[in-house]
Amino acid sequence: MSGIIALSRADLAGLMQFGDYVEAVADAFRLHTEGRAVLPPAMEIRAEGGAFHVKAARLGDYVAVKTNSNFPDNPRRGLPTIQGAILLFEAGGALLAVVDSIEITIKRTGAATAVAARYLARPDSRVATICGCGAQARVQLEALCHGLDIRRVFAVDGNPSAADKFAAEMTALGLDPEVPATLRDATLQSDIIVTCTTAHVPYLGVADVRPGTFIAAIGADNPEKSEIEPALMAQARVVTDVREQCAVMGDLHHALRARTMTQADVHAELGELVAGRRPGRAAADDIMIFDGCGLGIQDAAAAGRAYERARERGVGVRIGL
Repeated sequence: MSGIIALSRADLAGLMQFGDYVEAVADAFRLHTEGRAVLPPAMEIRAEGGAFHVKAARLGDYVAVKTNSNFPDNPRRGLPTIQGAILLFEAGGALLAVVDSIEITIKRTGAATAVAARYLARPDSRVATICGCGAQARVQLEALCHGLDIRRVFAVDGNPSAADKFAAEMTALGLDPEVPATLRDATLQSDIIVTCTTAHVPYLGVADVRPGTFIAAIGADNPEKSEIEPALMAQARVVTDVREQCAVMGDLHHALRARTMTQADVHAELGELVAGRRPGRAAADDIMIFDGCGLGIQDAAAAGRAYERARERGVGVRIGL
């Protein structure tokens, strides 16, 4: 198949397994650390009732530009809260594909957690708490189960019905998530905590976490969002996706503003762990935090791999512009 290929969410679901996303994202982080990627800052365009978020990157032979819109009141109009697309170019300038961004964003975000867990979670981790039971929660649990033998799961959400729904749906993974009475009832029993909420006020603090916990903090993807208290960030060993981005929009951003941390206190970037340039977990009792805001290199890696599969299998709709 030649020309521009349009790939829908259904197309992507048939082309890519979760393990494919994990492999692509790990490669993306490694290439970035090795200086083989170009990653400009993310851009936000504010609009009445919402915003557009633009992330881009060059990775190997591909350049990807993703625009996602986020309008929280859209469901009242019968529209999704988040919509978007990825334009995939070859590095010489030709447009190769127009790709649904929702499937890729969800899966590549979970894939980053799976990669981080390889280096930051204790290998004997068995109990996990998922904070925030929306669409991202499902792939986050899949990410933990991808490389760890998770046997017990707690589901926490400000909306009890969302937690109950998530718990019912997750039986497909052979798990039966529990909905605790309080957050601390769950987290103090957990080896891993994933925070994937839209919170603007931090809710996870030092008293909520036991020694040795791995925390994947992936909800704070703009400067207003915050999930981890600055004091907990300061006590933990923090690994970012990229320091510069987390310093302006992640939970690191809030720790820097509170002056509980400096950028020099960041243990490593995830790509440094993948490339073997920095160690991951050093001691069983260390609290390890992965501060992940999401990067254009993840989109480029996943969209590039999906495009290659689509060409091989004749999947997608060929279009002209």
